[in-house]
Amino acid sequence: MPQAADLTIRLNPAADAAQGTRRQRDPAENAGNPRRRTLGNGVMMGESGMRAALLHLALVAAFAGVAQPALAKVVVKKGVYGAIALQRETGQFGYAYNSVTSRAAKIEALNQCAHPRCEVVAAFSNACGALARGPVKYFPATGATRQEAETKALRLCAARECEVAAWACTK
Repeated sequence: MPQAADLTIRLNPAADAAQGTRRQRDPAENAGNPRRRTLGNGVMMGESGMRAALLHLALVAAFAGVAQPALAKVVVKKGVYGAIALQRETGQFGYAYNSVTSRAAKIEALNQCAHPRCEVVAAFSNACGALARGPVKYFPATGATRQEAETKALRLCAARECEVAAWACTK
């Protein structure tokens, strides 16, 4: 009866015996053969099969050791911040982009606005901000891109006379 390499696995020994497809091996039968070992549950493995199994385990362990440090080196992009400040009565505005902190972006936008009653109306990180001017008031919005921020601001305005007064994007 032909056997696959040096590895014989019996998944259901009772069914195999009933069909006559495999003969039952007696562990004592291999007692004189140092090249074959019974691993339990009907698994017989020769020396070359053991070597292959150990080599496979060694490769899996080596790959796990090499792959894990590579996965741990994921670079996290540091945030850059931006802001838009507005003085609602006069329409003065200021903006900041690519600041190291949110606070620095807000202070820069307020300084550019240059009015004592300016206030920050939009703050964003790794994104864009826009300010739409309507017939009566202003509408700030943020988005992932300049186009998205402008579209949101104009949609909030919902008047035909609206226009984008300012925009800013971080890197």
